Amino acid sequence: MSHLSILPTVLRDAALLASCLEALGFQPSRGGVVKGFAGEREPVDLQVPVSRELILGWRQQPDGSLALVGDLQRLSHTTRVHDLLGRITRRYAAALALQEAERHFRGAEVSVGL
Repeated sequence: MSHLSILPTVLRDAALLASCLEALGFQPSRGGVVKGFAGEREPVDLQVPVSRELILGWRQQPDGSLALVGDLQRLSHTTRVHDLLGRITRRYAAALALQEAERHFRGAEVSVGL
């Protein structure tokens, strides 16, 4: 019997996550509810359909992190969960690193000695 899992993540920025999901070919939407087995329902701040029947969601936690919400057991029958979550996490980490680099260098003059 499958059920919804709520897993902590290191992800914190829902807008950045949404743009990363779009870059990976998904169509995220804000808000809603992820449905599980036997009428189980969990509210989420961001969700993305992974297949015709399965949705992954993320919900903001009190510490600012985004918890992953989804029926991972059912998802594992249609796709490799580990690979999918790895792709999402890698894309997010790269986008966050670029965002931080832009912030760090914004306004700083870069001179190149020739």
